[in-house]
Amino acid sequence: MALPPNTNEAFLREVDEELRRDQLATFWERWGRWVIVAIVVGLAAFGAFLYAQHRTEQAAGIEGEKLQAAFAKLGANNPTAAAAPLADIAASKRDGYRALAKFTQADIALQKNDLKGAAAKFAEVAADTSVAQPFRDLALIRQTSAEYDGLKPQVVIERLRPLAVPGNAWFGSAGEMVAMAHLRMNRRDLAGALFGQIARNDDVPDTIRQRAVQMAGVLGVDAIAPNEGSKAQ
Repeated sequence: MALPPNTNEAFLREVDEELRRDQLATFWERWGRWVIVAIVVGLAAFGAFLYAQHRTEQAAGIEGEKLQAAFAKLGANNPTAAAAPLADIAASKRDGYRALAKFTQADIALQKNDLKGAAAKFAEVAADTSVAQPFRDLALIRQTSAEYDGLKPQVVIERLRPLAVPGNAWFGSAGEMVAMAHLRMNRRDLAGALFGQIARNDDVPDTIRQRAVQMAGVLGVDAIAPNEGSKAQ
């Protein structure tokens, strides 16, 4: 016996709904526990991320306050009291704080005329690949300056050669030490040329440029840039 149209549509809807309920029940029986586990793990991971971020910001704030306190002690001419907090920050996992603390420790050692201790701290920063390259370069220059009298000229030249070029941020400081190393090796031609480059470079600090002008003149090198010569006329 055929079903009336309305009854047929109602029957089909009921069958369709029953099929969906069966599919959902089957899915939940098979995968329900894993769905719950995934949700719990996701929420736990998100909570752990928020907590770690909060702890990181909190720890950075504490280290910042500790570093500020160490600088205050140094400003009060009390390096002994600053030693402990600086040592703590020098072991930090935060690159900037760690490098700054080691730079400060090295400067304190220099004030005590402890060249070896200062050079060791600068060397640690120079070798730290997690620190930005300009700070590593500066540390290498400071290390070389502290060790300069005990280094062979060729070691100075090889160490600072990549920095002793126009355009490098530390060209003046590195170039001056390399030029002096050339002089120690009796290479007046190389020393004079480098002093001339330093003297004509507007990006080099004035004190270094003035010394370079004097040294270039002694070595017979014209250290006046063309535009400066035209102005003088």
